[in-house]
Amino acid sequence: MKQLFITLLCLLAGILPAFTQENPEYKVRLSHITVDPVQLKEYNAFLKEEIEASMQLEPDVLILYAVSEKEHPHKITILEIYANEAAYQNHIQTPHFLKYKQGTLHMVQELELIDTYPLIPELKIKEAAKHEYPYK
Repeated sequence: MKQLFITLLCLLAGILPAFTQENPEYKVRLSHITVDPVQLKEYNAFLKEEIEASMQLEPDVLILYAVSEKEHPHKITILEIYANEAAYQNHIQTPHFLKYKQGTLHMVQELELIDTYPLIPELKIKEAAKHEYPYK
């Protein structure tokens, strides 16, 4: 799990080359979510709908990238990057986010929100959409 955090932080560092602790304009967060395993399929459907709507409809939502642990697929981490705090505040008031939040409230067993800074700002990220993704 620790390696996952380091990898995600390195990835976000490449996307935000101008971001530094002295210039914290972007809001960068890791959300750790533990979902009731019995309701995981339904939760994932809500999550997919919310992320797709956010990325399509909100230009200041820069990244929402969700992963689950191989050994514990009900443990999910989301890398969230917003243009600024106002973009985040706007995001959590949108109809698609509120639908996700209300629809999954009874499914979430644990939620931890961790605000972060990129550690290696000179790293770049490859655009994953250009590559064939092996897990569908």
